[in-house]
Amino acid sequence: MSEETFKHKLYVIIFGTHTPAGRRFDILLIVAIISSLAVLILDSVPIFAEKWQQEFDILEYFFTGLFTIEYLLRLYCSPKPKAYAKSFYGIIDLLAILPTYLAFFFPSASFIGIIRLLRVMRIFRILKLVRFLQDSNLLVRTLAMSQRKILIFFSAVAILVTIFGALMYVIEGPENGFTSIPRGIYWAIITITTVGYGDVVPKTPLGQGVAALTMLLGYSILAVPTGIITAELNQEMKAHRTLVLCPNCTKGGHETDALFCKHCGSELAEPDKRVVPVPKPDEPT
Repeated sequence: MSEETFKHKLYVIIFGTHTPAGRRFDILLIVAIISSLAVLILDSVPIFAEKWQQEFDILEYFFTGLFTIEYLLRLYCSPKPKAYAKSFYGIIDLLAILPTYLAFFFPSASFIGIIRLLRVMRIFRILKLVRFLQDSNLLVRTLAMSQRKILIFFSAVAILVTIFGALMYVIEGPENGFTSIPRGIYWAIITITTVGYGDVVPKTPLGQGVAALTMLLGYSILAVPTGIITAELNQEMKAHRTLVLCPNCTKGGHETDALFCKHCGSELAEPDKRVVPVPKPDEPT
């Protein structure tokens, strides 16, 4: 067997899911990832760590060695190793094995291995759950579209908590726990977010009046980012629905998981086989 043939077969097994061997490999990989996470979590519990510390260490080195070999094999058989190494899954695969090696120099770094949980996202590819990936992309685009408005909103909130924090420092003073303006800002943040730890509370009537105003303002502020994201999500969903066209009547407005046209009743193409029309530069998106 030539090296090229071997690399191709290895590539089909490791990167592909359309063959029985590829599916078995991916399922075994998911089991190994979840098992390694279970070991990592149990190792953080003192009662288990004291009793089975040596066994946990051995299992951790075993899983790290296993994932290291898998990562190297992916680099070896990938047609474009650099592209894989720079891809999302490539970076996650690398970060999944680094903590154990860093633990030789920084012992607490081993618990960063919880990032291996992100590797479980491969199950979307294994089970061909394209619909869920499309929905996650929809949310990401919505957040990206909302970032400017949310940034302005948080800037306004930062100004408000600074003003309220400075007011409480002037009104209450160090004798009531407001020892500095940053301490007052901390109180304003936990009050306006309705957390209210209770470690710093106003004692004077005027300070309590300002606190009441801050709490009422907090309830109204919480609704703002939700409204921004909901509005952007609604627009994005409307735009996305118009791209799902019926092959018979060519009308849009269908949900991404729709099976039949709501206008003429014709069967729609499968979600992963639909051709989404790309608008021309002079056409509205």
